[in-house]
Amino acid sequence: MRTLETMTFEVAPDIDPAKLTYTFGGVEAQAQVKPGTVISTSTLDCFAGRLTKDGKGTPSEQLDFRYLNPQTGPFYVEGAEPGDTLAVHFVSIEPRFDWGVSMMLPFFGALTGTGTTATLNAPLPEQAWFYDFDVEKNTVWYQANDSDLRLPLPLDPMHGTVGVAPAAGEARSSLAPGDWGGNMDSPEMRAQTTAYFRVNVPGAMFSLGDGHARQGEGEVCGVAVETAMNTVFILEVIKGGGPAWPRIESDEYLMTTGSVKPLEDAFRIANVEMVNWVSELLEISQMDAYQLVSQTSLSPAANVVDTVYTMVCKVPKKLLGEAALRAFGGTHESLRKRAQEWTSLQ
Repeated sequence: MRTLETMTFEVAPDIDPAKLTYTFGGVEAQAQVKPGTVISTSTLDCFAGRLTKDGKGTPSEQLDFRYLNPQTGPFYVEGAEPGDTLAVHFVSIEPRFDWGVSMMLPFFGALTGTGTTATLNAPLPEQAWFYDFDVEKNTVWYQANDSDLRLPLPLDPMHGTVGVAPAAGEARSSLAPGDWGGNMDSPEMRAQTTAYFRVNVPGAMFSLGDGHARQGEGEVCGVAVETAMNTVFILEVIKGGGPAWPRIESDEYLMTTGSVKPLEDAFRIANVEMVNWVSELLEISQMDAYQLVSQTSLSPAANVVDTVYTMVCKVPKKLLGEAALRAFGGTHESLRKRAQEWTSLQ
């Protein structure tokens, strides 16, 4: 029976946070992989595992804010050159442990004053919420802090940070999103989707982290249900055609992203990218594509809390007919089949 080339790259749960990666760009590759390799890896949560149920004191007293959003990687992908497209297909994303945590920090989140939107209001109270997982029942349990209310929520694992090294030799914080990807915090970055990034440096230097057991669109309080992940993904190189901004494809949707402030400009970037993509796929004029996207798209907010905000534009593939199958030469369909083959061999 034919087997697929695989690689395992694990991150110890008790690793010294100072030894981890906190930027996209500016660090040496941790592993070198061939295109098409199935990579089984792990990530820590955005707190590097330092915020726990039995921890002493408030969240800010437990955390070292120099070490937030640690990344697994970067992975040097053989043959990836600037201008190419790196396709990342998520085979599976599963919580590494049976719990996760969210929290509220002073002057952080969408519904409070911050350092860049100063107000005279007092800071919101600092506290943490711990969530138990029942993976077999696909459930995340919400427990209120100030009452006995307990509610089952759907488990919907995703990665908040996914991306490549930026252009021009820059190193950008893993707390920030941009045209390299990074901390986009989009719930669309889940299993069985394919993300596309423009390669900016030789080898692409792909990294990922910031696992979320689930997250509402916008990540309003600034913190999802944060947890470490076990993740399997496939990296593929498409020569040329690198998109200006990250794109995502699922079985149902084509999606584009934009990350900037103000929020309406992130919305504009995502929609311009979609108009141009639809124009290319359907071989119609930009204005005709503009009209079509205007009548068919959805525009979820990925996050409105990071250093800059991320918006997503998504169009149902079924409305585009067979043209949708031409996206990046049918790479998503090809990787889906490869992922299913790998899963069947496990």
